[in-house]
Amino acid sequence: QVQLVESGGELVQPGGSLRLSCAASGNIFTPNVVGWFRQVPGKQRELVAINPTGSIINYADSVKGRFTISRDNAKNMLYLQMNGLKPEDTAVYYCYWNQRDRQYWGQGTQVTVSS
Repeated sequence: QVQLVESGGELVQPGGSLRLSCAASGNIFTPNVVGWFRQVPGKQRELVAINPTGSIINYADSVKGRFTISRDNAKNMLYLQMNGLKPEDTAVYYCYWNQRDRQYWGQGTQVTVSS
């Protein structure tokens, strides 16, 4: 089992920046895929950024050029740097971790972009 804990979500003004973190613990192996998703009430969870190990990172069109996903394999950490935040970025952000064909999700962290 893998446990994921996100942090870093908060209220921020439009144009501001946040850095989300995701700490993985438990029975950790090199993941096949890690990523970030987000969800607003009444809508499906959507991809923000996906980072397959050894492959190209993909971003949702809505965040390209503003968000950056990164990972520290030695520390079992995943990050999402979010710049130029917009009100439409308001959502609960979830960390995603896939290893050995099993997928895991964190509990989510709330990001609210509002003046």
